Amino acid sequence: MSLRIDEIGPWSEIKLQILKKYAGAYSQILTAQNRFTHAYIDAFAGAGEHVGRSTGEFVPGSPLNALLVRPPFKEFHLIDLDPSRVENLRQLIGDRPEVMLYNGDCNRVLTEEVLPRFSYESFRKALCLLDPYSFSLEWRTVEAAGRLKSIEVFINFPIMDINRNVKRQHLDQVTPENLRRMDAFWGDRSWHESMYGPSAQTHFDWVETEKDKRSNDDLAEAYRCRLHEVAHFAHVPTPIPMRNAKGNTVYYLFFATPNRTAHKIVTEIFAKYRDFTPR
Repeated sequence: MSLRIDEIGPWSEIKLQILKKYAGAYSQILTAQNRFTHAYIDAFAGAGEHVGRSTGEFVPGSPLNALLVRPPFKEFHLIDLDPSRVENLRQLIGDRPEVMLYNGDCNRVLTEEVLPRFSYESFRKALCLLDPYSFSLEWRTVEAAGRLKSIEVFINFPIMDINRNVKRQHLDQVTPENLRRMDAFWGDRSWHESMYGPSAQTHFDWVETEKDKRSNDDLAEAYRCRLHEVAHFAHVPTPIPMRNAKGNTVYYLFFATPNRTAHKIVTEIFAKYRDFTPR
């Protein structure tokens, strides 16, 4: 079984720093409250290790960073679709009873096996990382987490992949598979209007006006509103754009939470990195 270790750019290393900072604060607060069992969930856990693109050096992934948080999380739920990545994680972590590994589609594993463990009434809470490869995350999964009122999520909103694969004013120019994936990611077809605005249709073609043009930030804001209004997360701060060396946004990192204090902490962490552009 062959394993390919992912190479990551500086923006991904910044993301890992953000996650480490918040995971430490989250675990400290929940441990001090001594009322809840708190867990870490990684829906696209990967192999547990990366190679830095700029340095060629080993970079521990989010699951390994979470395992080092002190005070520790009580449980870890690590999911990946690739069996070779799951096996590599198993070898890196070893046999630990608090760590549960899952090989499968995270949308199914989360909604059927993991999230039901964290009902509000069970006094169990979780911090969940939803960092998909392209836009393979489904809205039903995000909405299921929001309904529980016990889950906080970081979400990778893959704007570069969205622009590459579905940003077409004519829907018939989008492949059926990409159309299906984007509908599942967003939850319905309203993403297209959020991307272009209400367009006027002539007898011959769609007419795009200046009013209709929407930016990447506009689409991200529409998704932020969905997290709050449709998925019912009480607090969703403005996401942080993750940029490459050319200054182009690769993805937006979202945070959504039922908790006001969590919103304040993440807003402060985001502010420290918001203007970062790798060189």
